[in-house]
Amino acid sequence: MAFGKFAADMARAKYFWADAGETSWQDVAFRVIPTVLRAIPGGPRETDLGELVDAMIARAFMPGGRYCYATARPYHQTQNCVLMRAHDSREGWAELMQKGCLSLMTGAGVGVAYGPVRHEGSRINKTGGTATGPIALMQMFNESGRGIMQGGSRRAAIWAGLPWWHADVHKFIRAKDWSPEVRALKEKDYSFPATLDHTNVSVQLDDEFFLAYKHEHHPRHSMAHSVYWSTVERMLKTGEPGFSVDVGENAGEDLRNACTEVSSRDSDDVCNLGSINMGNVDTLEQFGRLVALGTQFLLAGTLYSDVPHHGIAVIRDKNRRLGLGLMGVHEWLLKRGHAYGPNDELAEWLDTYARISRQVADELADDWNLSRPVKVRAIAPTGTIGIVAETTTGIEPLFCTAYKRRYLRDGQSWVYQYVVDPVARRLIEKDNVKPDSIEDAYTLAQNVERRIAFQAFVQGYVDHGISSTINLPTWGSSHNNKDLVRPFGDTLMKYLPSLRGITVYPDGARGGQPLTPVKYSTALKHEGAELVEESVNLCDLTGKGNCGE
Repeated sequence: MAFGKFAADMARAKYFWADAGETSWQDVAFRVIPTVLRAIPGGPRETDLGELVDAMIARAFMPGGRYCYATARPYHQTQNCVLMRAHDSREGWAELMQKGCLSLMTGAGVGVAYGPVRHEGSRINKTGGTATGPIALMQMFNESGRGIMQGGSRRAAIWAGLPWWHADVHKFIRAKDWSPEVRALKEKDYSFPATLDHTNVSVQLDDEFFLAYKHEHHPRHSMAHSVYWSTVERMLKTGEPGFSVDVGENAGEDLRNACTEVSSRDSDDVCNLGSINMGNVDTLEQFGRLVALGTQFLLAGTLYSDVPHHGIAVIRDKNRRLGLGLMGVHEWLLKRGHAYGPNDELAEWLDTYARISRQVADELADDWNLSRPVKVRAIAPTGTIGIVAETTTGIEPLFCTAYKRRYLRDGQSWVYQYVVDPVARRLIEKDNVKPDSIEDAYTLAQNVERRIAFQAFVQGYVDHGISSTINLPTWGSSHNNKDLVRPFGDTLMKYLPSLRGITVYPDGARGGQPLTPVKYSTALKHEGAELVEESVNLCDLTGKGNCGE
């Protein structure tokens, strides 16, 4: 399948090595796959090497973006994110800033759990002062991300988590409630600084939370309800915080990466990502083979990748976490005439995914005399990689038939292009499907339980987490307003113990959102035009802006 213009432009901008003469995705594949597989003790089998190169060229297997960018560089840090825990001491704060900055400077996102940090106003016995609390430390770390742009164009990715029982949790829930003045400045200039504006935030839930929420005689029953409903209301209004869930066999895995799909108990752990593109796979047999090859690639990556500091190498060798994911799930469903949701055929494919990835990871680790990976599957958001693959990202539904894509060019200016979604294009041009009849994130936003239920279904086959953002209509609209807070929260609570986390995004909740829907006819008219400097006139689902141009 030939590259569309937008996918080609994105691949060229993010992953081609111009100074090395790379001019095609094939060149990237021949750099990445052999280089990583050479880390295998005794070297890779030629058949595996050839199949993986072919799979990457066909965009059926997509290594994580760090692999595509950093493989074969003198400093080849190909692990996507670092997971850290903040410690409640001067030394702990300094260590977090040092290790975190080292990690961000290599292109790794950083997720930090702040539970151990004492609450604001606490007495500091040694110095006689008072503590500034975890939110102050979060903001310090957030500001480090403002100045660290990996490769000059990729902004730092940061996550912060605070447990539901922490004394500062209500301040945390409202930490990103920017004033109208700040919001206006943010709309005008997305780089204008605001509290935690480079940080995704989540309230962390454990087994005790669900016990306290359910039982009215539990000593923390009122607190559990207060935290839950305050968070749910903020989710529907602003999109943040989300929830991270660490219960049952995952209890204690409260550390997360920046997009929350990888979790750990151990500070300095890392995520190691690649995805099977189900949209480019025709048979279950082919799918199983790709799962085996992708698992092999990521296991080799644990031997190949450099790390930001020595502590990461120690924890990586101990846990050897893999994050083999999926993308193109909705395209796969559409091609087979399935609605967005569970079905028996998908269950068979997901069972194959879970079974083969675990089996191959254990067998290869034993053959290579390595520790067995503690977990092997994580579904990442696959943003840029999904664009290059020209499929639906992760388990996300097709975003919309046509949209404006906004991104930073050369680290200097925000630009946009009009894009017709490639999956929608194939359906429209090959199958004569009407543009308005294609189910997407915005039609599903009017029946949010379908999205939540589907994520819970897929989570049953994923041992790490799933990064998936549920799109919602604008706050104040007929499908997202104060009268729907209680129904939404009651629906979410039915599924929440079966999830590892959840994030939502009400349309227009943040200035400078990267994707905004436009009419199919508008995108066709402007498609292929030169990049346009971004203005503040963004289109959204309320009909404001230039949607109809």
